[in-house]
Amino acid sequence: MSSDNQFVHNPENILEVSHLKKYFPIKGGFFGGVTGSVKAVDDVSFSIKRGTTMGLVGESGCGKSTTGRTILRLIEKTDGSIYFNGEDVNSWDKKKLRSMRTKMQIVFQDPYSSLSPRLPIGEIIGEAVREHGLVSKAEFNDYVTKVMKDCGLQPYHKDRYPHEFSGGQRQRICIARALALNPEFIVCDEPVSALDVSIQAQIINLLRELQEERGLTYLFISHDLSVVEHISDSVGVMYLGGLVESGTTEEIFKNPLHPYTKALFSAIPMPDPDLKKKRILLEGDIPSPANPPAGCKFHTRCKECMGICKTETPKAKDMGNGHVVRCHLYN
Repeated sequence: MSSDNQFVHNPENILEVSHLKKYFPIKGGFFGGVTGSVKAVDDVSFSIKRGTTMGLVGESGCGKSTTGRTILRLIEKTDGSIYFNGEDVNSWDKKKLRSMRTKMQIVFQDPYSSLSPRLPIGEIIGEAVREHGLVSKAEFNDYVTKVMKDCGLQPYHKDRYPHEFSGGQRQRICIARALALNPEFIVCDEPVSALDVSIQAQIINLLRELQEERGLTYLFISHDLSVVEHISDSVGVMYLGGLVESGTTEEIFKNPLHPYTKALFSAIPMPDPDLKKKRILLEGDIPSPANPPAGCKFHTRCKECMGICKTETPKAKDMGNGHVVRCHLYN
């Protein structure tokens, strides 16, 4: 869905994001007033089809996690629209939002800090189930046990505390906690970045199995492109708060168009040591989101920068097959 088109709900999509913005105020001066804003998410539009996975990639600090949390209303948007199953998420009152929490869940990046050290994991997983009254008291224990088994945890783990588990097991607990509410949509906020490579594969395979069994939809946030290629059906590439390129995983990986996407892909390690890949090195630092450059935000680091790039923001251009790029090279 191009951000430059007028928004129209498509029943195939579980999530539709249109012109989403999230600015954080900067306070300073003698009276502590607002002196500016950090443009963490700046005019982002995309949609996710039901039962699929969209990978959201980019360097640290580009606004990936803020996008995911704003969609779930863990933080409130500055502007734009978020539609879940055709309903405007920001029109929900507290009661409606609370009931919809069961349909939209998140798996956080750090499995240790997101789990309460004072609760056994049976209580961590079952707490929200009890709060929302999803099952009766008689069925509660069996329900929690089944969810744990689905996530590769054993029933005897129920009475243990988070510090007694490895990183991979703790992430399974986080997935089980999200899954216990029987959601339709899960934001996976870098769920494997803190894990060993062998454990990463286990968690990715678990997420895929659960998706097939339950028809789940994921927004998979990551900076690891090889993981994104493995799990995602579509990909969005973010830079400094905005989407620079999006499309199907096959199309993006086969034919990356934006200079930033090409640079990211050139950094993917090759499994064959005899194969050499030309590395595209980005010069300079990422500009501050509090004071982004005019025109194309990437022009300060782009080797293909033209005069127009410094003054005009590139519009979204559909290159066919749903492959959208924001770059003056193609306009």
